[in-house]
Amino acid sequence: MKDIAPAIYCMLIASLLPLLWAWVGKFAGRFKVTDNQNPRAFWANAQGLAARAHAVQANSYETLPVFLSAVLIAEYMVVMQWAINRLAIMYIVLRLLYGVAYVANQATLRSVLWVLSMACPILLFVLSVRVG
Repeated sequence: MKDIAPAIYCMLIASLLPLLWAWVGKFAGRFKVTDNQNPRAFWANAQGLAARAHAVQANSYETLPVFLSAVLIAEYMVVMQWAINRLAIMYIVLRLLYGVAYVANQATLRSVLWVLSMACPILLFVLSVRVG
């Protein structure tokens, strides 16, 4: 029987990662309960680490559909489960490192990690085509 659990957990974690970076940004920007009246204004005025954490949050939402659809298509096409699981785990690890590099203002490292993280779902699409 296939052990699909790691891939499913990675899909859940990837879906929650944007919230992690939102919390980091709110903490760094000293978000107050009253800021919840107009959170877009809070983010528009955010600077430094808070602004960078918000950018990580936005990018996490932007890449999420690619990752989720790649995993689902790979499962549907019956790609080897070990490959799906490893690429999904690598995606999560690389996205976490990407976020850390982004909030630490390490632009070059951040870009390298972004490319590597996006290589994971792209490889899942390629593997899906190959087995199809």
